[in-house]
Parts: sequence; C-alpha cells; structure tokens
Amino acid sequence: MTTLPPAPLLLSLESAQVRFGAQQALQPLDLQIHRGERIALVGANGSGKTTLLRLLHGLIVPAGGRRELHRLPADERLPRAAMLFQRPFLLHLSVWRNLMLALWLGRVPRDERRARALDALARVGLQSCADRPARALSGGQQQRLALARAWALQPDILFLDEPTASLDPSARREVEALIAEFAQAGLTLVMSTHNLGQVKRLATRVLYLEGGRLVADRPTSRFFEAPPDDPLPPEAVQFLKGELPWNT
Repeated sequence: MTTLPPAPLLLSLESAQVRFGAQQALQPLDLQIHRGERIALVGANGSGKTTLLRLLHGLIVPAGGRRELHRLPADERLPRAAMLFQRPFLLHLSVWRNLMLALWLGRVPRDERRARALDALARVGLQSCADRPARALSGGQQQRLALARAWALQPDILFLDEPTASLDPSARREVEALIAEFAQAGLTLVMSTHNLGQVKRLATRVLYLEGGRLVADRPTSRFFEAPPDDPLPPEAVQFLKGELPWNT
C-alpha cells in the first residue's frame, strides 16, 4: 500500500497568544495548517474565533510566541493569504473598479489584472454586474464580489469570518456553494462560523474555542460523533447541545 506524502505545511503558531491591554484575548496555543485543509473555528460569541483568524492572517501581532509562514516546496515562495469578512468593505465604485483596485493593492502585474478580474467575476456569476455600483448589490452579491476579489488574488489560504451570517437562506446557499468550489479547487480554508450544519458540510477539521482557549482540535467526524474512547471535552459537549439544530 502506497503512503501519500504529507501535505505541505503552510502556517504555524507556536505558543502564540493575544492580549488587548490587560485582557488576555487568546491563551497561548500551538497550531499547524496544511495545504488542502478545511478548518472550521466554532465557539460562542467572545470565544476568540475572530481574534484567532486575525492572528493567523497577520492582522494581529502575537503578544507572545510566534506566527510563521512556511515556504512551499514547489517554488520556495511563502504562501499567499486573503480574508473575507462578514460584511465586506466595498468602495463607492463599480464592481469592476473594486475588483481591479484589489488586484492593484495585491501587486498583481498590470498585464494580468484584466484576465484575472474577468475569470473571478465569471466564477462567482457577476459578469453582468461589472458596471453596477458595488454598494447597490444585494447582500449575497456583495459577498460573492468579496469572494471574487479574494479568488483573483490567487491565495493559498482563504480566511473567512462568518461569511454567511448576515445573508438570507438563498444567498447563504449560493455563497456556501462557492466556498465549496474553492475548496475543491485546492484552496485551504479557515472559517469561523456559528452554523454547525455548515461546518458538517464544508469542514474537514474543527477547532473549538472557549474563553480564548483552544479546547478541542479534531477531524469533523470525531467532533460531532466522538468515539467512547476519545470523548469531547465537557465544554464542547455542552456547546453542541446548546447549538441544536445544526442544519440551518
């Protein structure tokens, strides 16, 4: 039987912690993220999910420990990352100009920008909206535009902070389907969400946080159906009981 080589390590935290003044927002933790993983961060409000996402993305500098990007073995470059927020920030410009500005800020070569923008709009189904004001789009369309901006940058890791929380059911399904497509294309995902049905559908690994602590880190199947010889910590069990139903 042939053993597949391990997926490349993209990002790691070593004893990394976050403090905001006197408040300990994130307790020291160790974490490794490998290419192709689909990781869901779950926990109650204030548990540290968004803080951990921002730390992983580099928007927050750890108060202790370290965050490290690891060079990809194929071409010895550092992995690229993009982040999608719950409410995307869009300028008072057209869809097309919002997208092109993101590519300029991302230092994408000028001769590549148009092709990347066209491909990204096609991927999220917004070709016909290119000339419309971005802020005139529906909530679901705005989130699809934010996904297009991220996709056009060709990231290795995509961080998503509650990407469907403010959307109606139809828009939520559309955005979730796009996220699934991105994952199937090989993009590594790290997503915070309160929707446990979404976790089951999209994630291969679940991190449960409580009070700024990483309490559980395990494959999705072993998070929702923990075997008797490897039970979930009591905090995570209580969280799951309180979050039913999971299929929204």
